[in-house]
Amino acid sequence: MSIAIKAENISKAYQIGEFSTGTISNDIDRWWKLMRGKEDPYLKIGETNDRSKKGTSDVVWSLKDINFEIKQGDAVGIIGKNGAGKSTLLKILSRVTTPTTGNLKIKGRIASLLEVGTGFHPELTGRENIYLNGAILGMRRNEIKKHFDEIVAFSGVERYIDTPVKRYSSGMYVRLAFAVAAHLESEILVFDEVLAVGDAEFQNKCLGKMGEVRKGEGRTILFVSHNMGAISTLCNTSILLKNGQLEMHGAIDKVINQYLLQNQKNRFKYQANDPSKSVLISEVYTQRIKEESTSFGVADDISIVFQIKNEFKINLCIGIALLDKLKNKIFTSHFEVSKFDSEQSMFSCIIPSKTVCPGEYSFDCALFHKTNNEVFDYVSDICNISVVETGSDMFYDTNYGSVFVKCFWKKA
Repeated sequence: MSIAIKAENISKAYQIGEFSTGTISNDIDRWWKLMRGKEDPYLKIGETNDRSKKGTSDVVWSLKDINFEIKQGDAVGIIGKNGAGKSTLLKILSRVTTPTTGNLKIKGRIASLLEVGTGFHPELTGRENIYLNGAILGMRRNEIKKHFDEIVAFSGVERYIDTPVKRYSSGMYVRLAFAVAAHLESEILVFDEVLAVGDAEFQNKCLGKMGEVRKGEGRTILFVSHNMGAISTLCNTSILLKNGQLEMHGAIDKVINQYLLQNQKNRFKYQANDPSKSVLISEVYTQRIKEESTSFGVADDISIVFQIKNEFKINLCIGIALLDKLKNKIFTSHFEVSKFDSEQSMFSCIIPSKTVCPGEYSFDCALFHKTNNEVFDYVSDICNISVVETGSDMFYDTNYGSVFVKCFWKKA
């Protein structure tokens, strides 16, 4: 299978603040060299794009030394946290901007949808913009005309097709723009997180169309999304970016797993402020596949691990409550410990897979006496975790609330 896209040491630098060398002669020299395709002779040594740290340089590398090959017919999910360089990479691939250094080889025409209204003229009607976009993509008028009815039908804006697009809602913009990009005869499709603007029904329709053009027509797709379910459903390979650098490129399940592992630092581990108490919760943290983690897939078990100090070795109940991001209690659970073998003991509570729906959560934890409900220790709103969709088929693009309860069903 031939190579559709090959990136060799792609880097992109942005200057923060004023874009000037300090003198007019040097500014002219910089402009002349850039116009001739030369490297910027006044570019300072920059820093990686880590937005969590204060930098010392006024030059930031949004991308740094990116290398990869994409085969014709591949569907590639580009994932990473905000600021990782995903949108910058798509802009370079779409020829919207040029790399500061490196070479990019692309075989075929590219249709890109990078943001709402990309390539649309607000004063032109939907009909006129379809022909304009097709012409920009290098299509002949008869090619566009052949697909015109399919584009309009797919977009669902037939009633407004002769209305200037400046009067369209953002959802209508995206519907028409996606329909144009997907139906015209370009070999490579590039989509940023624009599908988030559309409703759930249209998102599913778009994913179905992308899968159809990839498998049926052999076109190459690059897709940026924070929805791991959509990435897992559509793509066969993935690229993971972190702070502008390529961290991993490979099979979709392995890359998504690495993406989840990025959040495994113990920033949210709870440790008691006053360890002198005789009975207390010493430590609490969460685990994913026996590794400390704050990020989970829907199909992962969530393990909450406790270290309990009990100098008197009295009978205790350990309780937890799951809180949503608004700090509402979703459910509670407790476990009675009738015998402590030592003063320091470890316990774990496992929430089964496909129980907690995608979202942000935390926990309340308590130690109390079962008989008289005397509370020995109580800690609230600890161990912040995130649960994301990773292609479980149960939760994709559907609001199930916070938990999915496995009830017993029978015919009445």
